Amino acid sequence: MGVFSRFTDIINSNINSLLDKAEDPEKMVRLIIQEMEDTLVEVRSSSAKTLAEKKELTRQLSRIETDVAQWQQKAELALSKGREDLARAALVERKKCEEAATALSDELSHFDDHIVKLQDEIAQLQEKLADAKARQKAIVMRGKTATSRLKVKSKLDSGKVDDALSRFDRYERKIDDLEAQVESYDLGSKSLAEEIAELEKDESVDSELEALKAKMQPKKATATKKTTSGKK
Repeated sequence: MGVFSRFTDIINSNINSLLDKAEDPEKMVRLIIQEMEDTLVEVRSSSAKTLAEKKELTRQLSRIETDVAQWQQKAELALSKGREDLARAALVERKKCEEAATALSDELSHFDDHIVKLQDEIAQLQEKLADAKARQKAIVMRGKTATSRLKVKSKLDSGKVDDALSRFDRYERKIDDLEAQVESYDLGSKSLAEEIAELEKDESVDSELEALKAKMQPKKATATKKTTSGKK
């Protein structure tokens, strides 16, 4: 439960579900990226420490292997000098060095597996971090857009807009009333152009009336003659 548990939690996390619960999507995205960057630093630090430990174990193994060769040479020298007891003791020390070398080799093998896993985890985290950064701007914009739309929707549904429009209607009716009052003052007071226009209109009507009289006069005279003849 440390670097690797945090790393696994981030890799398996669903960013969208986190954003759904966040009041500030932009802040949440920043926090997620910051957490991933911090974890990447820790994993790299752990990897560097593991590599350093591997180098130290490799140096120890090299020294022990050198000791194995030296004890072998000492055993051979003692035996050549007729000191079997010293040769035996040298072989015992060589045996101890060989056992230590075997243990170190096994440990180094585990370190290699550990380093491979670390490198794989670093690669995965880098990929996820790059993806998060690439999506950061789009996610933040989506969050802001959704928030703005929510505010507009809430205002539309609150009835405030309808109330404002109804006020416009009342204002328009008041203006209509004012305009009607202004027009009422103009009633009965005609301009010079209007009076002349009426005179022209009256003159036209008079002309038509005279024309009609002239047209009707012969018919009236004929009707009078017929009436007179009938009386005789």
